[in-house]
Parts: sequence; structure tokens; C-alpha cells
Amino acid sequence: MSKLPISGHTLRLLLGALAVVLFFTFRDQLPEFNIEKIIEDLSEGLGAWTYGLVAILAFLETGAFVGLVAPGEFTVLLGGAVAGQGDISLSLILGITWLAAFLGDTVSFMLGAKLGRDFLVKHGEKVRISGDRLKQVEDYFAKHGGKTIIIGRFIGLVRALAPFIAGTSKMPYSNFAPYSIIGTGLWATTFILIGYFASQSLDKVANIVGKGLIYFGFFVGFVVAIVLAVRYLREQRNRDHVVAEMEKRRALRPLLATGRRVKPQAVFLYRRITPGGLGLELTTLMAIASVGLFVLFAYWSIVAGDPASTGGDRTAFDFSNDLRAGWLDDLAEVVSFFGSGVFVFPLAALLGVWLAVRSRWTELGILVVGLIATIVSVDLIKDATDRPRPPGGLVETEGSAFPSGHAAYSTIYTWLAVTIAFRIDPGITRRTLLITAGIAATALIGLTRVYLNVHWMSDVSAGWGLGAASFALVGAAALVFVHLRKNLRSDDRGPDSGRGAPAGARD
Repeated sequence: MSKLPISGHTLRLLLGALAVVLFFTFRDQLPEFNIEKIIEDLSEGLGAWTYGLVAILAFLETGAFVGLVAPGEFTVLLGGAVAGQGDISLSLILGITWLAAFLGDTVSFMLGAKLGRDFLVKHGEKVRISGDRLKQVEDYFAKHGGKTIIIGRFIGLVRALAPFIAGTSKMPYSNFAPYSIIGTGLWATTFILIGYFASQSLDKVANIVGKGLIYFGFFVGFVVAIVLAVRYLREQRNRDHVVAEMEKRRALRPLLATGRRVKPQAVFLYRRITPGGLGLELTTLMAIASVGLFVLFAYWSIVAGDPASTGGDRTAFDFSNDLRAGWLDDLAEVVSFFGSGVFVFPLAALLGVWLAVRSRWTELGILVVGLIATIVSVDLIKDATDRPRPPGGLVETEGSAFPSGHAAYSTIYTWLAVTIAFRIDPGITRRTLLITAGIAATALIGLTRVYLNVHWMSDVSAGWGLGAASFALVGAAALVFVHLRKNLRSDDRGPDSGRGAPAGARD
């Protein structure tokens, strides 16, 4: 029988929890100091430099293995705390941290693909990467595959090495990027928001924690017990031992019998909700949705507070006016028309007929629901924000500026290109060209709205984010629905008709 595995990481968690308990228990006997005043002074001292500091360290943590020496959570928490004091923008520091962390992952991945595992073996000791540490992360990566990029973001050692190891494993970058986008987004959002909310009322937080200290202690103990139990029960011999011990005790036999009785139903439910072959495709859709929603809500929060143009809006506005030419005005009007409801809605109807003729019911459903979600969301947000349009528009418009309906509707071209390339005709020889054309159409339609002085750049960016998120979320829901339906049909045909996903599908 194995001993209960209390690892170094678990021990550090327990010691950290003990330190917190001791601090709040004896804080009245400690020298008096004002944490809020310290953060306020630090915020005033750093100011806008916080953007650069957080971005550099978030990038270097994986891009240069700095995270092995100095974990980046503290700097990200600091960025959130400075935003909480009102000295910098919350949405901007969040976006910068997310982008910097993703770029750091990308550089680390590229280095791994270029230098290979031997480089880490040879030079790893210089940045505290021992052979055992490398083997630990490699085993974790081999077990969890692409999910390591997401899960590992919250595990210091894994976070610093996982992108590099993904590169050495010859994982395609197109497979790596969606996991990295989600992982870095969750990581940045979590620690930025913790710093943001904690900095606004540290004394209140301290009082709450002090009063609820006993509950906090119970919670920590419960979590640690669950972690240890899961690790212990992973091994079959340990599970057999527990069952044997329960059989010896009359009081526990009914519990054991109940477990055996519900096991088939539990296994059935687990098979229904297990991702199976969804892995990469679902992750990609969720990555697109997360970025799109972030862009939308980041700009929405800015516009809701002050509907005036941003610095980036004014720069794009001035640049467009510097480009002004008669023939460009005419061309921009034509391109812009392809993003209007007058053109997009009939086009969607024709696409719907085409998909129905080909019996592509899933894609048809995504088209209809995704477009309806986009249209409804655009109208609701426009009414809620009522943002004025830029001065000097070259074409007639109505309604508020935010978000751009043309930009949102134009995402249908990217969706159509990706759908044809990967779902309807996966053997197409010019897949990259088709997808590039779809993205270019979406981009050009949005940019013409800025050129024509009828939208600010932030309106267009939010429109792109809204459209992309709508189609991605509906696509993800459809993917899960189809997967569950296939699982149910497979189960109805019997256990031998198809068990699980193909090897590697879960990554």
C-alpha cells in the first residue's frame, strides 16, 4: 500500500495557509502599518510605467524562463492593485498582460522547436532546470497533452517550461496557440482582478478574513484532504485496499453497495460529458470567443464611462483623413456595402439554402443562430451605449456608433471561409488562401467604416469581437451537442460499436 503523498508543493500550501492564519490571529501584536497606504504610494510612483513593468515580466516569465526564478503572479497582482487605485486602466492592463504572456509562450514555443530538448538538458542548470524538474514537466505534458498549456499556467514549474516542451515535442503551433490563448487569458484575468479588488479595501478584506478564520481553516483542510485522497486513489491497488477495508466494516457496507449500484450510471454520465474528440476544435473556438468577448467588454467599459473618442480612435481618425482621396472614398463605399445588413442578410439566406441542399444541418444552425445572436447583440448594445458618431461622416448613417454593425456582420465571411476549409471541404488545396481571403474581407469592411468617418476604431474593434464571439460560442455549443448525440447513439448500438475517441483526440 502507498503512503499518502504529501508533496513539497502541498507542504508549501499548508505552510502558506498557516502563515495567513498566524498573521490574522496575531496582527494586533504586530507593528502597525497601512497596507493600503503602501499600495497607494506605490501606485503613484509607478503610474503608467506599470504597463511596461507588468508586460515585460509577464513576457519574460515563459519567454526567458524567468518564472523559474521569480514567479510572475506578484507583478500581475501589483498591476491589478495599481489599476484598483485608479492610476491606470483595468481593461488596458489586463489586455497588455494577456498579450505579453501569450507572446512569451509563443517565443518559448519557437525556441523549443528550434533548439530542442538537448538545449535544456545542457544549459538547464543555469536557470534552475534540473533533469528531475524537466522530467516532471515532460511526464505531466505526456499525460495531459495540450491541456497542460492551460492547467500549467497556474503551476509555477509547469508554466515556465510547458511552452518550450510543447515546441520540442513537435506540436504544431496552430494546435498550441488556442490552448495558450485560453491559459494566458485565465491567468492574467485571475491575478489582475484579485489585485484590483483586494487593493480597493484591504482593511475590509482583513476584517472578513479575521472573522471567518475558522471557516478558512476548515476550507484549507478540506481542499488538502481532497487533493491527497485523489492522488492516493489514482492507483488501483490503493482503491482495492479501500474496498477491502470497507467490506470488513458492517457500517460501511451499505455505502459500498450503493456505490456499486450507481457505478454504471456514473460511468454513463462521465462518457456523455467527457470531451473526447472535442479537444482542439472546442479549445480553438473558446479561444476565439474569449478574445472576442474581451475586446468587446474592454471597449464597452471604456465607452460606458466616457463615450468620447480614445487616443487610438483619434490616431486612426487623423490617419484616415491624411489618406483621403476621391477614388478611395468611392472604393470604401463599395467595400463597406458588403458589410451592410442589406447585403449580408440576403447572402446569409442564400448560404442557408446551399447548406440545406448539402444536408449540412449543423453548419446551417450555426449560421442562423450565430447571425441572429450578432444582430440582436448589436442592437441591444447600441441602445445601451448611445455613443455619438465621429464628425464629418462621408455616408448617411443612423443610430449610435458602438459597436459597428458592419464590422460585426462582416465576420460572416471569416466564418464561411473557415467552415468551407475545415468542415465542408477539408481536402481543399488552397485552404490558407481561402481563410486569408475571409479574414481580409472582414478586416477591410471594418476599416472602411473608420475611413468613411462613420465609426471610431474602437467601434469597429468591438464589432469584430462581438461577431467572432457570437459565431465561436454558437459553434462550440453545436460541437458539444453533436458530440453528445453521437455518444448516445454509440451507446444505443452497444459497447462494441465504438469506445471513446481515437488515440490523441483528447489533446
